[in-house]
Amino acid sequence: MTALASESLHDQLHARRYEPNVADVNQLCDSLQEAKPGTEVQYIDPVHNVEECRIISLFSNVGSASPSGFVTAGDDDAATRLLGVQWQLGLRPEYVMPWNVHPWFVPGEANGKLTPEQIAAGLKPLLKFLALVPRASALVAHGTEAHRLAALLLKTENPLLWRRGFKTYKVRSLSGRSFAGSPERQAQWLGDMKNAYGDAMARTGLSRR
Repeated sequence: MTALASESLHDQLHARRYEPNVADVNQLCDSLQEAKPGTEVQYIDPVHNVEECRIISLFSNVGSASPSGFVTAGDDDAATRLLGVQWQLGLRPEYVMPWNVHPWFVPGEANGKLTPEQIAAGLKPLLKFLALVPRASALVAHGTEAHRLAALLLKTENPLLWRRGFKTYKVRSLSGRSFAGSPERQAQWLGDMKNAYGDAMARTGLSRR
């Protein structure tokens, strides 16, 4: 794909960010960004769907914001790994939705390792986000920061969680040094992710491939 074609696709996707299937969550992203002037909050890609979503992918967004403007698993390798796991399971994009532990980025800067305060600051946005996806009852936390926010989420004992029978899963981050290891270790980590997403699908009434 040429740079011009890629830019055109990016513009088309951004033009669709307020379509009914993602409008609510992307308006939340706008409000989060407005609350912290000078920051950028990544949007949810319009391939997802707030009404159909059953599973949340929570990412430890310690790197830079994606040039796409949308929440992603990390770099291109990370996105490819996650898509591979989901394809193997038959998990379609409308049934899963991504979110970042710390939704805010400073334009042009990588987040770096998130502080406990930054992780805790992500709790209220996560709860607001979960309120907008009424059928979501499972969360797969990728990486240490995501594990910590998932633990904070469960400690809230929010009625939303027990009403939905909410369950969290802890797996490895998909990108960078977190996924540096032998082919055998990487296969094991991907297998753990496949098991987590597969169990989440079963709990939420989705059929595996």
